[in-house]
Amino acid sequence: MKVLIVSQYFWPESFRINELIQSLIKRGVDVDVLTGQPNYPEGVVFPGYRAGACQQEYWSGARIYRVPLAPRGSKSAIKLAFNYLSFVVSGLLIGPWMLRKNNYDVIFVYAPSPILQAIPAIFLGWLKRCGVIVWVQDLWPESLQATGYVRNPRILAAVAQVVRFIYRHSDLLLVQSEAFEARVAALAPGTRVVYYPNSVDSSFAVPSEMSLPDIPALKEGFCIVFAGNIGTGQAVEVIVEAAALLTEYADIRFVVLGHGSRWDWMREEVQVRGLSNVYLPGRYPVETMPGLMQKASALLVTLADQPIFAATVPSKVQAYMAAGKPILACLNGEGARLVSKAQAGLVSAAENAQALADSILCLYKMTDAERAQMGENGRRYFKEHFDQDILTDQLIDHFHAVSASSKGQE
Repeated sequence: MKVLIVSQYFWPESFRINELIQSLIKRGVDVDVLTGQPNYPEGVVFPGYRAGACQQEYWSGARIYRVPLAPRGSKSAIKLAFNYLSFVVSGLLIGPWMLRKNNYDVIFVYAPSPILQAIPAIFLGWLKRCGVIVWVQDLWPESLQATGYVRNPRILAAVAQVVRFIYRHSDLLLVQSEAFEARVAALAPGTRVVYYPNSVDSSFAVPSEMSLPDIPALKEGFCIVFAGNIGTGQAVEVIVEAAALLTEYADIRFVVLGHGSRWDWMREEVQVRGLSNVYLPGRYPVETMPGLMQKASALLVTLADQPIFAATVPSKVQAYMAAGKPILACLNGEGARLVSKAQAGLVSAAENAQALADSILCLYKMTDAERAQMGENGRRYFKEHFDQDILTDQLIDHFHAVSASSKGQE
């Protein structure tokens, strides 16, 4: 089985697709990757890469083909739009040339925003005469509107038509949340839609003995750890507000690991308010996160109070469950439902700082045994529903089915 994976985001950027590719290769799948120049999340191209370059390299047994990409920059909707469109254009014009000697059984698109990255994959599927599977991580155009990047109704309507084109020209659509199924199916008449959740590498459940960064804030007290992107969608304002409500509890501290478009705002707000219980040590390599999560008393996930985010399951929910720590879920919808169903932590409404502060105090006052039971509940639920080995086998089955179907239609 030879698979081309198309993803605007890939190693050395930290995304779920990295671990999935390693898992596929371990099962004997021959993997090529068509991607861009790494620049997420800071918006600056990583050292060793050039925005306008075409290059090939190897990583963990996968052949990587990188096309030119305009970096996303920082806090600029125009630069972000150019970033999205540059991958589409490079993928359409340069991707076929770089892959001209290669044939594939199936093309798989890892599709967080932007869904537009599926366009070159569909063209390549036509050229290579193979099926295309799109793994939908975000709902477009809803996510554009929810994050505030696009508000013009005409532009949103045009994007919806592009999304409809992508869905209709895919052979299989996988969705990361059960709540996505009906919404995606409404734009994809004739295309099969299947629930396929995110997972995480097994290291989150069994952290390695690797040396970890020295973060003094994690060494004492009741540490609430938020890990991941610090952006508009995460509504990190609620973290600052909850911290302000809990200043009298000297033992409770918030440790925010990560970076993103709202990191500077958080830092300034913490300084202005004089919040000594919030720590922003920055972003660390993804391989250190399992070990750092083990130092937490609880793990925090937040999302904005928007209908689109209520349908989304942040991939960190699976990571937190695997880590076996109690979860504080300040969000609505599917993510909250999973945490509650697994009895893996406490849930509060999205962007409700008082409710989040109350949940934190409730968890803080529990016994160690009660908190440990929540963590164990989450880990057990992860193994039953999100185990990476099981999900990788399911994905390979999808590859074979789509490949057989596309060959039968020739």
